[in-house]
Order: sequence, then structure tokens, then C-alpha cells
Amino acid sequence: MRNTETVLEAAKAVFAESGVDAPMREIAARAGVGVGTIYRNYPQRSDLIVAVFRRELDATAAEADRLLSQYPPAQALRSWARSLARFVATKRGFASALHSGDPAYQPLPAQFLGVLAPKVQAILDAGAADGTIRGDIRADDLIRALSRLADDPAGPDDRATGMTDVLLDGLIVVAPRNS
Repeated sequence: MRNTETVLEAAKAVFAESGVDAPMREIAARAGVGVGTIYRNYPQRSDLIVAVFRRELDATAAEADRLLSQYPPAQALRSWARSLARFVATKRGFASALHSGDPAYQPLPAQFLGVLAPKVQAILDAGAADGTIRGDIRADDLIRALSRLADDPAGPDDRATGMTDVLLDGLIVVAPRNS
């Protein structure tokens, strides 16, 4: 189990730096394991790419739960949007593979929304219930919009962060000020 996490973390870093076509020996060296260890667990390169994607997806989903349990919904939503931006940045490292037409990757877009939407909807519902987030927002629409804002091939920048803030400002209900 320790080797699996080490290999996935190394693969994530190498994919982000060198792309998904980086040599497996580079991933193995970074993980401190032999190449055979990687191929035993991930016989095809696509198996490793999918495993990294799912690991990061699960972490992003768990972050939504954690944030909602620790912060008011509006604050949890803003913090989670930053987590999603990090995930999208990680995904950018292997975008060429994900868009290659390889059948191994076909289920990933549906999994992306299928895993994240219920978690984000819980934040939205909590915010609607306490009056801090508009109640007419669907999680899948918000995830798509936030993902597009974060998916800048040049890398995340202040404009994308600023536009994310503008989008979220439109969802957050501000109590009227007493005059």
C-alpha cells in the first residue's frame, strides 16, 4: 500500500512536469521503486494515468466534505473552488492522454462529475438552507464553469482566480446592510 501511494504521487509529479509520455523509469526513480513494481500494479500506462486521476478526484471530493464540516457553506465553497483548480491543474499534465480517444479514458469525464457533484451539491444545499448561497444553482453546472475557468493551458493565473471569485460572488447571498 505504501508503494502504491508513493508511485501515484511520483507519477502525478512526473506527469505534471514531463507529460504522460515520460519514461516509467523516471517515475520509478522518483518513487524509489523498480520499474517492475510499477508494471506489476499498472500493466498499461493508461492504468497508471487513470489511477492518478481517480486518486486526485477522490481527494478533491473528500476536501469538499472536510471543508463543509469545518466552515460555513459559503466559505467552504470558496475554499473548495481552489481545490478544484489544483485538481484541474494536475489533470492538465495528462490532458493529451485523456483526449486521445483511448477507450481506457472514456469513463473519466462522467466519473469526474459523478464523484464531485454530490459533494458540491451538499455544500450548495447547506448554503441554500442557511440563506448564504443561492438555491437555484446545480452542482454539475458550477463544476463545469469552475473547471473551465481553471483550465488555462498557460497555467493558473490571477485572472482565472479573479474570474472564479466573480463567479462565486454571483452565488453568495449578501445580507442587506442596515442603514
